[in-house]
Amino acid sequence: MRNIARVDQRGSARCAILSLQPSNCRTLMDDSPPPANAAPKTRILAISGSLRAESVNTALLRHATSTAPSDIDVALSACIGDLPLFNPDLEAADPAPVRILREQIIAADALLIASPEYAHGVTGALKNALDWMVGNESFVHKPVALLNAGPRASHAQAALREIVRTMSARIVEPACQSIEGSLVVRRGMVVDRLAADATLQAILRALQAAVRAGPADDPP
Repeated sequence: MRNIARVDQRGSARCAILSLQPSNCRTLMDDSPPPANAAPKTRILAISGSLRAESVNTALLRHATSTAPSDIDVALSACIGDLPLFNPDLEAADPAPVRILREQIIAADALLIASPEYAHGVTGALKNALDWMVGNESFVHKPVALLNAGPRASHAQAALREIVRTMSARIVEPACQSIEGSLVVRRGMVVDRLAADATLQAILRALQAAVRAGPADDPP
């Protein structure tokens, strides 16, 4: 699936708003008509906690946008680097990058988040983005998968789990997997497609299953 995005001219020039709204998702993401009685595609928003151009985490998420199964659309958000530092005094003004990210999350059926570990925690950019979402309901009951591209980076994963749970998201355990990113990514490009595809497709299928099952059937 291709990562389709358009720039919201009212917001940041670099913050892409992803076309995931149910009313236009099919026509923008897939030009072919859906088969009769086909289930709707599962829309997954990928969020990287890294701002590095050659980030391993971003490379894996970008790869997921192009290798997702045909019944799953994955879009990579480009917003978190444009968000202002979280300030409760600015919430009423609803800065454009904040609004765009919130709309992206709400429009998605599920989230796939990957973040490197800095000083035994998540990155400042990702924490800032999550802080902006605490005051709204974008994460409430949202199925979330956590991709760990550095299996030894256990502190960031634990911190991210705590934050996401506190925001009332639904962590989908079968979709929370690790991949040795340094072995499959070089200079921001996936070089071991076989290893990457196996893990990413398992994650996407697990997320899709959680979306289709609904909150009542999710594990506590």
